[in-house]
Formats: sequence, structure tokens, C-alpha cells
Amino acid sequence: MIFKEDGGILQIISDFLSIITISTCLILKFPQIWNVFKVKNTKGINLIGLLMELGSCTVMLSYNYRNGYSILSYMEYPIILIQQIILILFVIYYSGYFNKYTYMGASIYISTAGGFLLGILPREILMFLVPFCTPIGASAKVVQLLEICKTKNSESVSLLTWFISAFTNFTRIFTILIESADTSLLLNFSVNTFLSTCVMLVAYYYKPYVGGVRKKQ
Repeated sequence: MIFKEDGGILQIISDFLSIITISTCLILKFPQIWNVFKVKNTKGINLIGLLMELGSCTVMLSYNYRNGYSILSYMEYPIILIQQIILILFVIYYSGYFNKYTYMGASIYISTAGGFLLGILPREILMFLVPFCTPIGASAKVVQLLEICKTKNSESVSLLTWFISAFTNFTRIFTILIESADTSLLLNFSVNTFLSTCVMLVAYYYKPYVGGVRKKQ
């Protein structure tokens, strides 16, 4: 909370940016979900990267909640989490990966996430896991970058989703400085801002052309 003593104006700006961030995150994954549904394929989308992002998001939500941080400083996490799960289900469905292992993995995830949020699992586990969220979240985006470069096709990848991701991560750098100045959170959002921007630019580069015009969905 390194700037809070400077006056109420910065706190007002922080709250305003938090509201913008949360509101924007209400539609973060829906352009990507719609793209997958529309083209009915997952070209350029890496399922492992999505699962890594899901795990990172779950830990960060649990960490903020268990530490009692202001709800405005992390409200986007539950919103993104729901959308991420829907997106993963769509990708699994269109990739033909639904099997008994999918249900086993879902059961393990629900049990673990519930244990963190309900306080059944000790907070020390979260404290241990949080530093890994930045490299895991970064790796998820790097995996996505490599998938697009490998397939040289980003037909299923939504530019709008990655733009919103970069924007909301950037606004969170400011709000975290005001609210808690938590070093782990600041590092996480800074790295994710950079990598989300990279994914957006690479996805744009590999967008297929239709009638001589690059698709921008």
C-alpha cells in the first residue's frame, strides 16, 4: 500500500480501474469461446496451456481470498475462472478428448479448489504455490505462442480475448500498487501483461486471410 498515504484520489482511481477491470473480464473469454464454437475446431489453441492457466487462476483466487484482500482487487478471478472452465470444456469437446480421465481430472480439480477456498487445506500450501503461478501462467502463454507458431494458424484464437487479457493485467499493476504492493502479485501481472500482448500480436500475424482481408475475430 505504498501510495495510500498520498491521499484518497489514488484510491478512487484504483477502485475505478478495478471496476473497469472486473466489468471487462465479464466478457474476457467469450470471444474465444464463440470462435471455437463457430469454427468447430481448436487450431492454434493448446489445451495444456489452458489447464495451466486454470490452475494458476485458481491458486491466485484462493490466495487473495484467504489473505482477506479487498474483493475489488481480485473479483475478476472467479469471473475468469467460470469462463475458463467453459472454454476448456469446448476445447475438450471439439478435440475429442472426453473420456474417463477427463472426469477424474475434473473431480480432483473440484476437490482441491474447494479445499483451498473453504480453508480445509492449510494456507501455507497457497503461500508455497503462489510464487509458482507467475512461471506457470507465463509458461501457459508461451505454450500458446508456440502452438500458434507451430501450426501457423490462429483461426480459433480470439484477438479480442488476448487484448482484454493484456489490458486487464496492465490495470491490475496499478491497483495492486495502491491496495497491497504485493510483490508476488505485481510480478505476476507484469509478466502476464507482456506475454498476453505477445500472444495477441502473433495471433494477428497468423490470422488466415479471407478474400484478401485478414480475419480479426
